Amino acid sequence: MNKYKILLFLCCLTLSFNSFSQDRKELEAQRKELQKEIENIRSLLSKTQSEGKNLLSQLNEINLQIDAQDRLIQAFKAETSALNNEINFNEREIKSLAEELKKLKEDYADMIYKSYKSKSQNSRIMFVLSSNNFYQAYKRLQYMKQYTEFRRTQGVQISKKADELNILNDTLKIRKKEKELLASESKKEQEKFEEEKKNQEDIIAKIKKQEKKYISEIKQKQREERKIDKQIEKIIRDAIAKSNKGSSTKSSSFALTAEAKLIATKFEGNKDKLPWPVEKGIVTRRYGKQPHPTLPGITVESNGVFITTEKGSNARSIFDGTVLQIQSVSGKKAVYIQHGNYITVYNNLETVTVKKGDKVVTKQIIGKVYTDKISNKTILKFQVWKNTKRLNPADWIYKM
Repeated sequence: MNKYKILLFLCCLTLSFNSFSQDRKELEAQRKELQKEIENIRSLLSKTQSEGKNLLSQLNEINLQIDAQDRLIQAFKAETSALNNEINFNEREIKSLAEELKKLKEDYADMIYKSYKSKSQNSRIMFVLSSNNFYQAYKRLQYMKQYTEFRRTQGVQISKKADELNILNDTLKIRKKEKELLASESKKEQEKFEEEKKNQEDIIAKIKKQEKKYISEIKQKQREERKIDKQIEKIIRDAIAKSNKGSSTKSSSFALTAEAKLIATKFEGNKDKLPWPVEKGIVTRRYGKQPHPTLPGITVESNGVFITTEKGSNARSIFDGTVLQIQSVSGKKAVYIQHGNYITVYNNLETVTVKKGDKVVTKQIIGKVYTDKISNKTILKFQVWKNTKRLNPADWIYKM
């Protein structure tokens, strides 16, 4: 193996280690994020518990926790596997380098011995003196010097790298012990997971005993939500018609000023980066049609997302815009904010701190989220529209 091959080998070794390390750090970051998510879920849902809580609501909350815990357990497994791969890789490289180092030392010792013998027999001098000319003698002398220096440097470099890998492996063994502790945490999470699965099964059994009652409740709530959604759509259509007043053609899109077009462009440019409409919350119902987790044949549909938050929490604007409308909905309030041809709707507010026509900025508080007196739940119902088209808020809000 020549000098350049050694350098190439060491470069490849460094790149491989960096790749392992980066992958593990990413997995570790994901696991820590999931742990925070579970803490958030437990914190928020524990504050909404009440004796009179609806069984379907309890089931939904348990499903959320089970899903998050399952992802966390998988994250633990992936991180431990990545760490083991890293340790195994480095152990193989240490073994390879140790064998190579041993051979280099043997070769080096053999070279010294032969060099010593050559000195006694004047072989080296004769090797130089037997040259055909001065240039050849000089080159032979340089070769002997370079060979000796190269072998010494070679041994030092690989010995140093072997030491580094030994230190690294010791560090990884410490990390493995840390992962054993994490495995213990994972086991606890698994136990909680199994306990909540049992709770889930118990609640499902209770629900099935009163299946007709709950189906009726779901259908009633869906009718009420559809009624509110139609009101929301009408308000947006009326606003579009007003913006196009005086135009000879009917349009289903907002007629925008240059300023409004700029806001809409900026809004689009922040897709998947926009802040949450509450400072702290979890999505307890997602956008679109979803089969009910327990009741067969029942589909739940949502034109937005339901975000469970802490009691006393404020709703906030997710982007710069103008308050288009404030609506009263079944004793609660909804605020519509226009961002060019985009509308965000913040429903289920107890009080509002803005009025129609107000200019608002990103994260500005627009009202207080209503807390239900019976269920003790604080839920913001949030929607995103582009003209008259409903959009999935999860596509717009960061990590929703």
